[in-house]
Amino acid sequence: MLKSYVFLLSICCTAVPAMAIADSYDPRSIDPKHVAEVSDVEVIDNTRNRIIPLRIYLPAQVDRHAVVLFSHGLGGSREGSSYLGRYWSAREYVVVFLQHPGSDESVWKGVPPAERMQALQKAASFDAYIQRVLDVPAVLDQLGRWNEQKGHVLEGRLDLEAIGMSGHSFGAVTTQAVSGQSGAGGRQPFTDKRIDAAVIMSPSTPRQLLAQKAFSNVQIPWLLMTGTHDTAPIGNQDMASRLAVFLALPTGSKYELVLDGAEHSVFTDRALPGDAKSRNPAHHPAILALSTAFWDAWLLKNKSAKKWLDGDGPRSVLVAEDRWQVK
Repeated sequence: MLKSYVFLLSICCTAVPAMAIADSYDPRSIDPKHVAEVSDVEVIDNTRNRIIPLRIYLPAQVDRHAVVLFSHGLGGSREGSSYLGRYWSAREYVVVFLQHPGSDESVWKGVPPAERMQALQKAASFDAYIQRVLDVPAVLDQLGRWNEQKGHVLEGRLDLEAIGMSGHSFGAVTTQAVSGQSGAGGRQPFTDKRIDAAVIMSPSTPRQLLAQKAFSNVQIPWLLMTGTHDTAPIGNQDMASRLAVFLALPTGSKYELVLDGAEHSVFTDRALPGDAKSRNPAHHPAILALSTAFWDAWLLKNKSAKKWLDGDGPRSVLVAEDRWQVK
């Protein structure tokens, strides 16, 4: 099924076409007339008898583009955090939102409200984690086939030499696993070498492993994003365990954003039940600008983007209390 959405410039930014910023790089610049084509498709993984729903946001230009994957949090779906898909596609990325059966919205839909928390806690299992991390290579394999399939909406549109992985909450756990996190034995059992860079929203330290053991061998660029109130009722993650990830990463192309006052839901389209604070309207523009500059720098090899990211650029989209670190 193919749909089209006009991306209204209500989230942020300056209405300057992306192609016009070669000498004055600005990740906030997009074409306000951008129309995002949205294609809902499914990947069938016969080895696991599993169907993985996808929502794909396509750039306007019919050409080969770098690919960015996104993994939703517990109880989410391919339809969540759509502001990211629309914006990144406006910046000329093919954006693929995965939906993970067994830890998606099916967990709580139709369940009485009083029983939903218990259902979500049950779904946050080790088996669900394994199925999620196996979804990623299954999707990448299928994207490769579709890229060569005559008449497919993705035919010839994917640059599979430039792949980014991202996710929020349980999707951050998924992203960490496939982009360089180590297990107890020091191995990286789920790392997919096709992934070139990762944006991790609400990172977390494994329950049974020290952060240094888990993250000291990450080789590719990582951008971590969290908030000063980024806790969640499921997963036993506090701010110390989130911030420990960046501290444990090796030096070189590693970044951390900590948004002042932001709760766990800051990376979603809307507030979540239980939120205690009002959302800061400056947060989504900052998330979009910094993630875009990161993709541009590490997937497109844009030197101006990297200079912006490593220099004073990030401070121009943050408020004084937000924290930005590079190592």
